[in-house]
Amino acid sequence: MAKIKYTKNEIKKQKDQLKRFERYLPTLVLKKQLLQSEIRLVEVQIEEKQLERDRMYAELTSWVHVFGEEIDFSELVKVKEAKSDITNIAGVDIPLFQEIVFEKAPYDLMFYPLWVDAGIKMLQTVCSLDMELSILGKQAELLGDELRVTTQRVNLFEKVKIPETKENIRRINIFLGDQQTAAVVRGKLSKNKLVRGA
Repeated sequence: MAKIKYTKNEIKKQKDQLKRFERYLPTLVLKKQLLQSEIRLVEVQIEEKQLERDRMYAELTSWVHVFGEEIDFSELVKVKEAKSDITNIAGVDIPLFQEIVFEKAPYDLMFYPLWVDAGIKMLQTVCSLDMELSILGKQAELLGDELRVTTQRVNLFEKVKIPETKENIRRINIFLGDQQTAAVVRGKLSKNKLVRGA
């Protein structure tokens, strides 16, 4: 607890501080609620994309097993560029997935089986989903970090700063009240002495 002065100026300072805390707290609470809802949305998106990716990967794997051919897709599916953007949610800059641009890899149609075209498309989709999941994970991490900090600030204001400031105001009021009472008593005693002396 910070050392306080027992003066009228200090009580004004403490009251101003209390007003600031009480004005700032609802903003922090709103930010906390917004972050919680955004995190829930991101978690739902992650779950949906993960299910879609798992389904597509299982489908792709079943194709390879059905046709029983070992094909090296690493030469056929190459990422040229991953495009993302940045947006701001509740004061947090988070990445947004836009798209992945793949290189057009020429291949001999006589050498590869017919299903390779569909396999390449599906593998590109799985790769895009992997990248999107990675960015969604980063979003959840950044939003989670900001939620933690915001929650700490809300708790600091609710549980420490506001009660501490109210207690300081109460103590200063009591002290000043006692001082005023003592001054009145001293004044009466001085008056009585003057009256008796005259």
